[in-house]
Amino acid sequence: MIKTIRVMLIPNNKQKTKLFQYANTARFAYNWALGREQENYKNGGKFISDKDLRKEFTQLKKTDDYAWLNNVSNNVTKQAIKDACEAYRDFFKGYTKFPRFKSKKHSVQKFYQDVEYEDCTEIPSNEGIGIDLGIKDLSICSDGSTYKNINKTQRVKKLEKRKRRLQRSISRKYEKNKKGGSYCKTSNIIKSEKELLKLNHRLTNIRQNYLHQITSEIVKREPSFICIEDLNVKGIMKNRHLSKAIQQQCFGEFRRQIEYKSAWNNIPVIIADKFFPSSKLCSCCGNIKKDLKLSDRIYKCECGNEIDRDYQASLNLKRYGEMVLQSVT
Repeated sequence: MIKTIRVMLIPNNKQKTKLFQYANTARFAYNWALGREQENYKNGGKFISDKDLRKEFTQLKKTDDYAWLNNVSNNVTKQAIKDACEAYRDFFKGYTKFPRFKSKKHSVQKFYQDVEYEDCTEIPSNEGIGIDLGIKDLSICSDGSTYKNINKTQRVKKLEKRKRRLQRSISRKYEKNKKGGSYCKTSNIIKSEKELLKLNHRLTNIRQNYLHQITSEIVKREPSFICIEDLNVKGIMKNRHLSKAIQQQCFGEFRRQIEYKSAWNNIPVIIADKFFPSSKLCSCCGNIKKDLKLSDRIYKCECGNEIDRDYQASLNLKRYGEMVLQSVT
């Protein structure tokens, strides 16, 4: 993973003067090139390449009125003219709106924009978060936030239905073109397989994007720690009734994103032991309900505690994280 860090430049007075000089020169060259293109177009001429404009600009610098342009590196004006030509050409291709002349105010203002980032050595002071992963909902947090299972949305269901139909269609085509003990791959099969590959790629991107949105939102809340379960995914996948649903939830990818994003923000990630009874443990009295079934969505304890089992699991994971941190300190 490559992390991009935006920083703020704090130049001294001499450096500020130089930056303003370069910015204003670039603005002048850009506006000059854009003006020449417009003038040439009004006179019935064709598009002027940036190479020809740079040659013309070099002759302009030799005149007394524009001798001040020689005090700035040639690369500054060269790039500005190139940018102006690209913007002008993109407009006629229909990619962008008509390019505007650059303002002196904006060219100077950009050097004062704050791109400063917070020092990530300070540990967040908010409460910790326990996260319970599930199939009904992807994740339930101890702070009350719940993130739905995207695989139950109409958008993903329709794509999955298309995928199943396409897989069956490809299978039938293979059977139809079977010659002896081997299968013949026709051009139609190749075309269908390419379509199936694109569909799989699209579904993967949808799930990955959803995971990134969730994990980023959780980390941005800056909890003091995050505690999640060490799920035995391989063991759960052996259940043929749940294997497909678990595979689509991408629990491993969720944990990976939480871990590296938390590391970037100096947030400790605590992995609860896989034998920790997060769902069976009562969050009020501490009693363990050994006969709790997967179908029991509401946890009912003898002490009178009635609570959603997944939310209770997240509360127990939060307390587990607190105990771990206390034992360390």
